[in-house]
Amino acid sequence: MFIVSLPYAVLHGGYWAIVAMVGIAYICCYTGKILVDCLYELNEEGQLIRVRSSYKGIAREVFGQKWGGKIVNSAQLIELLMTCILYVVLCGDLMIGSFPDGPIDARSWMMVCGVVLLPCGFLKNLHHVSTLSFWCMVAHLAINIIIFAYCISNASTWAWSKVMFRIDLLEFPIALGIIVFSYTSHIFLPTLEYNLIDRSKFTCMLNWSHVTAAIFKAMFGYVGFLTWAEDTEEVITNNLPNPTFKGFVNLILVVKAMLSYPLPYYAAVEIIEVTFFRGRPKTMFPSVWALDGELKVWALAVRVLVVVFTILMAISIPHFAILMGLIGSFTGTMLSFIWPCYFHLKIKAGKLEWGDIAYDYFVIFLGFLFGIIGITTSFYALVEAFQIGLPF
Repeated sequence: MFIVSLPYAVLHGGYWAIVAMVGIAYICCYTGKILVDCLYELNEEGQLIRVRSSYKGIAREVFGQKWGGKIVNSAQLIELLMTCILYVVLCGDLMIGSFPDGPIDARSWMMVCGVVLLPCGFLKNLHHVSTLSFWCMVAHLAINIIIFAYCISNASTWAWSKVMFRIDLLEFPIALGIIVFSYTSHIFLPTLEYNLIDRSKFTCMLNWSHVTAAIFKAMFGYVGFLTWAEDTEEVITNNLPNPTFKGFVNLILVVKAMLSYPLPYYAAVEIIEVTFFRGRPKTMFPSVWALDGELKVWALAVRVLVVVFTILMAISIPHFAILMGLIGSFTGTMLSFIWPCYFHLKIKAGKLEWGDIAYDYFVIFLGFLFGIIGITTSFYALVEAFQIGLPF
């Protein structure tokens, strides 16, 4: 979904952003494999046995039973809720891009789209979420084909000389955060690996999926920037010159964003309910489920309040690219760079080759570097953006 901002990353990072799209894909593929490796231990017969079931389970092994789950749950919840907020912000950006002279401003469009998302509170299981995700994938393919075809059709006007070899030190860390965020999927990998029919194919699947993603994202970011050069906007579809065509494409993207919203929303709600609402004495609050398997009325209100919270946050921070860069630099680097390598070093201590140990420490260093610089520059950019105000 967020590949629409990759040309914007190339605008500020030039060829280095393209290198980062490939390099970060390689690192995230590696950390995904070692994260899943931490789920397994050798038994007395020398066979690999799955002794942990989730990212949370690995964290408990390393950080301790008391704090491990809470630390990872907090990071996952922040990432999931911020992803929901980004979808609402994206809807507002796309709608104002489609109707720039209309009577409704960007924040109002976010509220309108947010009202449409309120029924997400009624979602009871993953079956409904998976149905919405299927149609989201269909819309995603359609948008990618349309934008890519448009860019290729304008190949004769591509601005080859505009792609920089230098780095914009203030803006490039935000671009790095955007790229990192586009690869964050580690919280879902243990569940994905568990549900594979043949788990031995997990490594192959992860390799090919990241190779494909790296090639496509690098090409999309490069071609998108070549088409619009310095005029490249945060959301690339807002660069389309024909108002009718732009409106059509943006409306498809709005539908896709709203179909994408339920998955992170449902995962976030599930974390909240499992952590706080399983009934006494397990948790401090009563269970959200009635005896007949239906949601209690007050529980539905809590779920709706989560949707309202994401809408209010989107209205408060309506800067799509900066917000995405901040999330990628914060939770993205922790969940995809630092923690998988740290867990690997701790759980597999004494079993790793020196080269693996050195590479794990290198990735941890990169994670801290990208994280600290990205958070600082993103926060600074947010402060500046609030001082300038919205252009719409």
